[in-house]
Amino acid sequence: MSLLSHRMPSPAAAGVLLCLALATSACSTPQERAAQKQAEMVNQMQIYGPACSRLGYAVDSDPWRSCILSLSTKDDLQRYGPGPGWGPGYWGGGYWGHRRW
Repeated sequence: MSLLSHRMPSPAAAGVLLCLALATSACSTPQERAAQKQAEMVNQMQIYGPACSRLGYAVDSDPWRSCILSLSTKDDLQRYGPGPGWGPGYWGGGYWGHRRW
């Protein structure tokens, strides 16, 4: 059976599946969300902790934790960008343009 013989789901079916996925993910309890955030922080400490230690911060100190958060944020901004609508061209070439009044 070829890859092209499979039918793609209709937009309505895809929308229903998306709504079900969102509804299911919204059912997590505060304890589950806290556990997920704790796991994310442990992962960040494993990734960025050694770099912050090499920068001279004492392990498990508040400045060390702050260093981890700032390195993680910097990495996220480099990887994903600052978000839609912001950046060097926001006021320049788009909506406002370079028109002279």
